[in-house]
Amino acid sequence: MGFRVVVLVSGSGTLLQSLIDAQADPGFGAQIVAVGADRGKIAGLERAEAAGVPTFVHRLKKGADRDAWDVGLRDLVDGYAPDLVVSAGFMKLVGPAFLERFGGRMINSHPALLPSFPGMHGARDALEYGVKITGATVFLVDGGVDSGAILAQAAVPVLDDDDEESLHERIKISERALLVQVVARMARQRWWVQGRTVRWQ
Repeated sequence: MGFRVVVLVSGSGTLLQSLIDAQADPGFGAQIVAVGADRGKIAGLERAEAAGVPTFVHRLKKGADRDAWDVGLRDLVDGYAPDLVVSAGFMKLVGPAFLERFGGRMINSHPALLPSFPGMHGARDALEYGVKITGATVFLVDGGVDSGAILAQAAVPVLDDDDEESLHERIKISERALLVQVVARMARQRWWVQGRTVRWQ
């Protein structure tokens, strides 16, 4: 079946939609075999169902055992035998059990040029700091917060009249394109990490 991808979502699924659209091109080289979410009844799951992609929901209930949730997520994802796991707006941090299985094969994107402005508010933090260029980063997930080895970045200028919403919208356009490019490249090429640098065959 080629290069198998499981995508994890928590919300509207616009990043997921960019991958769904991309896989219509045979040259993309990857296939989304499942979409998982940490909550039900979200647009991201509806997008997957509309595209005929299998879905699953794995909730983290309040006060539940985080490690057990992590093992459960690992096992659910593992059932689809993915070559790559994509966190596409997935608002939960995965834990050691998940990373032991999928470390080096899980990617995420962030609306800033890492290592600058990690965390939940990349666009807002860049704007408040006064930088003139920010952007999007796709990186390998590790045990930290937005701290994994960087796969690709795209620069987005900060305009004088930007507010958080306008800047974030422009970043998201670059972020979607960058994610598609990275997944397509990972489907075609072998990669490895040397120090903090991702090397491509």
